[in-house]
Amino acid sequence: MADVQVTRNDDQARYEARLDGDLVGFAEYQLTDILVVFTHTEVEPAAEGKGVGSALARYALDDVRDQGTRTVLPICPFVKGWIDRHPDYADLLYSGSGG
Repeated sequence: MADVQVTRNDDQARYEARLDGDLVGFAEYQLTDILVVFTHTEVEPAAEGKGVGSALARYALDDVRDQGTRTVLPICPFVKGWIDRHPDYADLLYSGSGG
């Protein structure tokens, strides 16, 4: 796995992944009072298979956990699938009525 650097960009409401300083992926989110809604994740084709998506998901979910004020609603299929494959993050999932 490449050395992926992930940061949170609050101005653009997304987490960003970089390889060698180049932006190669991002995970967009929307905030409510109680939720972080992950809406879209994208990885540059040249960076696929290098752990970029996984690094984005892990960093973003760890950040939500560290903040401790919201739960996660993964609209994005990638983030939802990543949580499904990493059940130790399932406690972050929103479990409100009807959902």
